[in-house]
Amino acid sequence: MFNRQHLLLTIGLLATAVSQAAPTVYIPLGSANRVIAVDAATSQITASYPGTTNPHGLVATPDGEYLVAGSLNETPPAKGQPADANTSRLYLIHPVHGHVMAEIPVAGWTHHQAITPDGRYVVSTHTTRGYITVVDLQSNQVVKTIKTGLAPNYTVISADGKRAYVSNTGSGSISEVDLAADKVVRSLQAGPAPEHLVMSGDGKTLFVANGRAGRVSAVGINSGKVERSWQVADSIHGLDIGDDGKTLFVSSTSANKLAAIDSQSGVLREIPLSPGPYHLNTITGTGKVYVSSRQAPKLWVIDQATLAVTGEIALPAGEGHQMAIVP
Repeated sequence: MFNRQHLLLTIGLLATAVSQAAPTVYIPLGSANRVIAVDAATSQITASYPGTTNPHGLVATPDGEYLVAGSLNETPPAKGQPADANTSRLYLIHPVHGHVMAEIPVAGWTHHQAITPDGRYVVSTHTTRGYITVVDLQSNQVVKTIKTGLAPNYTVISADGKRAYVSNTGSGSISEVDLAADKVVRSLQAGPAPEHLVMSGDGKTLFVANGRAGRVSAVGINSGKVERSWQVADSIHGLDIGDDGKTLFVSSTSANKLAAIDSQSGVLREIPLSPGPYHLNTITGTGKVYVSSRQAPKLWVIDQATLAVTGEIALPAGEGHQMAIVP
């Protein structure tokens, strides 16, 4: 007989299962023309989504219902079309249905994506065009095109969804964009050739990967200036912040290493990682960092606290790029 005690036990077990559920990590595989899903609890690939061409940037809606992948491919404008004609695509993927639901035309290949906290707008950087576009996911159309600087690379969005911060690799700056007013309202220092960005949990600091300089810079959002920097190695690329809110993880493709920087004390730890550690993401709440290889179809699983390599994920092909994490 299913009595009250059994019911309470069942509820308790369900609550425990929910609390222990690990995130799903979605990873675009670039030249493999697909996106995969990985269970962060087991680091096993659980799904694969074809139908994209050279996906690089990727975001997920906060509820996890949709993924938006941007293509690094661009076709030349047809004869008679203007130079700013739509020549690339964003792909709207529905993971439950398992395929691309829609293709959204955009002008110029897209490098990285960001999404507003309410899940409505996706911001894409168009590196060769010098601007960002904003796509409304209710209409699946570009609704804003905003000039930033030379070679816009990466975007992060403030927690309130009002501001976007865009690294301009060619201009050596970060553009602060008012998303309601559709314009750049301020230019922040960024250190040389800024690429990947991550924002501190309190929203006061932008951490910047200065790729060719091999440096990570801390930019105060209020001051708009580089306030600290740490030298790491040549050709740094991936950048993210750990579960402790202070440890920065950064990869160097040419030096073949992964570094961890305590942003409070400045202490730097590192481990060798070969070949070519590339994009990386901390997997929130798991104590893990996923690091892709630029030269081999695999990801390393790294322990945030010890920097130990605890596993590898063999990819079917291609290379891992900007990851999206759904709790």
